[in-house]
Amino acid sequence: MVLQPPSRILGAVLFNDAQALTPMNYSTALESELRSGLFSKYEVLQRPSQKVRVRVSITLLTINELNIKDQALSITAYFTLSWMDSRLSWASNVTYSNIMFLFSTETYVWRPSLIIDNAVDEMTVMSDKNIPIRIDSSGGLTWNPAGVYTVACDSDITYYPLDIQTCTLSVSSWGYTSGEITLVYDTDHGRGIDTTSYSENGEWSLVGSNVETEGESQTRGSQTFSNVKFNIVLRRRPLFHLLNTLFPVSLMAFLSAMVFKLPPDSGEKIGFSLTVLLAYAVYLTLISDNIPSTSVSVCYLSIYLAMILSFGSISVICTILVLNFHHRSNEKEPIPRWLKMFTFAVVARVVCWKGHCCCRKRSAFSPSSPNNQGHSSSAKHLDAEINEKDVPVDDTPGQNDDDFDEVDDVTWKDIAGILDKFFFFIFMVSIGLSTIVIFSLLMNNFFEASY
Repeated sequence: MVLQPPSRILGAVLFNDAQALTPMNYSTALESELRSGLFSKYEVLQRPSQKVRVRVSITLLTINELNIKDQALSITAYFTLSWMDSRLSWASNVTYSNIMFLFSTETYVWRPSLIIDNAVDEMTVMSDKNIPIRIDSSGGLTWNPAGVYTVACDSDITYYPLDIQTCTLSVSSWGYTSGEITLVYDTDHGRGIDTTSYSENGEWSLVGSNVETEGESQTRGSQTFSNVKFNIVLRRRPLFHLLNTLFPVSLMAFLSAMVFKLPPDSGEKIGFSLTVLLAYAVYLTLISDNIPSTSVSVCYLSIYLAMILSFGSISVICTILVLNFHHRSNEKEPIPRWLKMFTFAVVARVVCWKGHCCCRKRSAFSPSSPNNQGHSSSAKHLDAEINEKDVPVDDTPGQNDDDFDEVDDVTWKDIAGILDKFFFFIFMVSIGLSTIVIFSLLMNNFFEASY
């Protein structure tokens, strides 16, 4: 054994120290050496610290489908999870300072166990062994699990088909209580969901998003678990439903009143009214198939369809009544006096039949007026004739007796014609008001809702 001089030993030590303080260039061998040092005593099932703070964010890629009937939202997105693990830090070692990142998988690195607790298909822990976990020199880990997620969505069908839906993606820790893992929203990605890579959906437009961090709100048994909720606000695109739902519905609504414009002798009144009624019944069935069976909220469109369906049913009854009157004969079945008086006192005035209008101006005669002195004798003679004929007098204020000059000459066909005009007026006004009110409610919610 050859002993070296002390001077040579001291020089070798100084050389090795200088070499240790000098960063080495990157190489696969150097990275393998670093991995061996970091993972030699690393325990995958052991948490990095007593309480791990996990930052969570989500990047939305596309809205696949929002099924209102099944109350489910399907999206394609990826999460960004980041946390600190001091056991995997090499920043203090200058030798490996040229190695900026290491990559590993969930097989060799501890990761938080998270679930989507309102999932529809299956509720499993987020896991993908093929997605690498990025590790930086300070011990910070970043993981981006991606997938197609289908979650339950509480649908509000009040304003269908111009509705706005808010669906929630709820992320909770699994296995680790709130004292062991705390989920917080990663504010580096803004205030809501990241949509920089979002692709538009043909049926729904994304109008907003927000995040709710409820901390220890999720309780399972006697323990609490950390939770973060991502709310997605979607507005239905109106063009398709305007052309295929609202426009045909409103058009058929007014067809229910047009049956009273058909002549009774045409023989098509009953067939027309029944056809419109059946068309509405079919349309109500088709729309009901797309609306969830829930009693929590009532769809205004369903109410409107039910109203128009009722109007259609009543129009059939009114049409039968008109045809029944039209085909009667005065000789075989005289018209009751009360029916004549009611028709001319009320119905004829509403439709202004042959000058009988509610708004018609009446001329007043005053016996003391100089211009009417010549008519006083004729007025007294007219009163005498009326008394002789024993014609019932209507005591309604403002009612003139000359409005009933043609009462005795009216026929069943005249009454049928008056009723046709009256029913047409009533149905058009009722359907028009119903349509304006319902459509105003739908449009007001669609344009004035702000998120």
